[in-house]
Amino acid sequence: MKLLIVEDEPVIARRIRRLSGLILGDRLEQVTVSNTLESGLAHLEKDEIDLLLLDLNLNGASGFDLLETIVARPFHTIIISAYTDKAIRAFEYGVLDFVPKPFNQDRLAQAFGRLEPGSVPSNGQVRYLAVQKRGRHVLFDIQDLTYIKGAGVYSELHFQDQSVEIHNKSLDALARLLPGHFDRIHKSYIVNSTLVRELAVASGGKYSAILKDGTDLPISRARYRELRKKWGD
Repeated sequence: MKLLIVEDEPVIARRIRRLSGLILGDRLEQVTVSNTLESGLAHLEKDEIDLLLLDLNLNGASGFDLLETIVARPFHTIIISAYTDKAIRAFEYGVLDFVPKPFNQDRLAQAFGRLEPGSVPSNGQVRYLAVQKRGRHVLFDIQDLTYIKGAGVYSELHFQDQSVEIHNKSLDALARLLPGHFDRIHKSYIVNSTLVRELAVASGGKYSAILKDGTDLPISRARYRELRKKWGD
């Protein structure tokens, strides 16, 4: 795992780096520390990372300026900040977790744990997904989503107005961010369950979710029984 820490206080940056090594062990491949927004962004422009650990106040500069710039990138972001009143705004931009200062190893480990497949999803406060279009980032309200289809390392966002956008995060990554009414119904699909009209079983034991607009999406055999119970069908 490649880690970027953007933190202007050297003592805290060293502590984050040390605890990250203890928590991640051999999984930690590379750690870079930047003490300004500018140097952090410069690193992101030339190097790939898996996880950003970001402070929100760097020598008077706002971490949100960086967060808004990289919101559509394929890596995850964890905020580490004393400004807990900014947590809701941060979650709206799709951060994986908000770790308040002061913090200990257990709390940081809990945040890292959200990276694991099958981990507890975020608190569902994310409101937008950002898509990079023509050199700028466009925010889309997740409540306008109908479903998401996996497309390798990318995802197709299908909206209620029939438009489709490409997101740089994988389906697995998005699944950890979305609110509870977005359900993984298949290895390749996440659906907005508020838009499901009914469940269907075709000949040959093929399961599907029929949406209110008539869209037919496949449901895996392993997920069908759980979804039927959850949706009360």
